Amino acid sequence: MSTSRFALFVDLENCGAKAATLNNILDKVKIRGDILLGKVYGYTDRFSDLKEVLLSNTFTVVPSIRYGFAQKNNADIMLVIDALEVAYTNPLIDSFCIVSGDSDYTPLVGRLKSMGKFVLGISRSEVASSIFINACNEFQFLETVSSVSRDKRTRKSQSKDEPLDDAGLNKILEGILSEQTDEDEMYASELKGVLLRLRPDFNEKSFGCASFGKLLNKLAAKFGTIRVKNDNYNVLVSLNADAPEETSAKKLNADTWRAAFTEQLQRYKDDGFERINPSILKADIQAAYPDYSERSIGFKRFSDVLKQMEKDHLLALEMDEQKNMLIKML
Repeated sequence: MSTSRFALFVDLENCGAKAATLNNILDKVKIRGDILLGKVYGYTDRFSDLKEVLLSNTFTVVPSIRYGFAQKNNADIMLVIDALEVAYTNPLIDSFCIVSGDSDYTPLVGRLKSMGKFVLGISRSEVASSIFINACNEFQFLETVSSVSRDKRTRKSQSKDEPLDDAGLNKILEGILSEQTDEDEMYASELKGVLLRLRPDFNEKSFGCASFGKLLNKLAAKFGTIRVKNDNYNVLVSLNADAPEETSAKKLNADTWRAAFTEQLQRYKDDGFERINPSILKADIQAAYPDYSERSIGFKRFSDVLKQMEKDHLLALEMDEQKNMLIKML
């Protein structure tokens, strides 16, 4: 099966100074294809924590030289010029990822699509323009890409600085399979190719298995969340629809909802986000507590929940230039 070949252009002002956030962006793109070229714009000394990530992923760095009022526009123009140069001169690259939500990039997206290129956009919800969102072939909010697992053990096992164990590997495979939108199943060889893009140090022999197929069968039997089947000598892998879903041990009520919302807001803050769109918060709460509803905690609308939290000094509500509501972390 064909693999997309990406050029990745990152506006560092948009994704922030967190290495974990940039790693999550890289993982999101690597699941979709190979990254042949990566470039970041606006680098300054305050992004020094990103050096290891940038070097290990062979990024080209464009520094930010602060001079005059239009220095931010200079970086934007350089990104557009570089992206078009790649599109016209590098026939190997068929997909582009632009990490920025600025509507000024919309003409660039249009030109890339007219050349038959696939465009993935990623941006903070705070600054994402609806025009840019709708122009992309696919768009992801950075808060969703950078979502923090509720299970600390899972987070540790998936750290790139730690050797993988069975549980961590199984979680990575679940994540890869869940990202597939066109097909429910993947060939084992294709799945292994994606896994190697995410973890180049992977080797099935480290897990005590002579082949990747045997390792998949071992994980399927141990955890029950993936399904493996043989079809004309091909091994196909999918998520197990019959696996029991993980459910939250607690349900939100009038006494417990504040703590759950505050904890989720702290995660955004820890990831470097100052403001988020309310829809992001509601989606994450619903994912963590499937039985959640506003009425179950004593409110009619989600906006009423936010207004109560503002009264409790747990957050601040602001409006952007387009009169959309934003949540500011305190």
